[in-house]
Amino acid sequence: MKKICVIGLGRFGAKLADALEQTSFEVLAVDKSESAVAAVRDKVSSAVIADATSYEALQALVAREFEIAVVSMAEDLEASVLCVLHLKRLNVEKVIAKAFSREHAEILQALGTDEVLFPEWDAADELARRLANPNLVDYLPLAKGYQIGELTVPESFAGKTLAELDLRKRYHVLVVAVSQLDRDELNLMPDAETALPAEGKLVVFGKSTDIERLGK
Repeated sequence: MKKICVIGLGRFGAKLADALEQTSFEVLAVDKSESAVAAVRDKVSSAVIADATSYEALQALVAREFEIAVVSMAEDLEASVLCVLHLKRLNVEKVIAKAFSREHAEILQALGTDEVLFPEWDAADELARRLANPNLVDYLPLAKGYQIGELTVPESFAGKTLAELDLRKRYHVLVVAVSQLDRDELNLMPDAETALPAEGKLVVFGKSTDIERLGK
């Protein structure tokens, strides 16, 4: 089981620690607040009161051999920066940190942070995407502007075959799979004569802009 350390147990950090523990991680939760640590103690493998801006305190924590550290102290710029700096000096395998501004993110990146998170901004972007593309259920971004998207079958597509719809020509996307909501079956790489069910989903591959056009 992988070990992960979540430092900073505000709303985001506490929720993340709980969610990670329920998956496949052994979570070490850290905060300088006794009440914050007490709130998650029964939800994670281990919870410790510690000042994460202290090199010595982090050195003692690193001795527990976690592979990943998530720094969720975005509201305190100095604490966030010091914590990341110490973790990098201590050669933690992967350091992820939450940022509250572009400037904060740039500082974290300059320190060698492996991944910078913008939870509030990401949530806003996700909501905007869902509102603009009501048929787009889920998506997986890939390299160079491409993605895999899962969409509900639009009413205007229901009952028509892939040959009739000609999505490759009209939207420049490749249909990877078709499914029906009331069945567990997944039709992978469907042929041109496959008719789309009224209550079904499509999995498509293509450029993000083309999939978003299809999802509107």
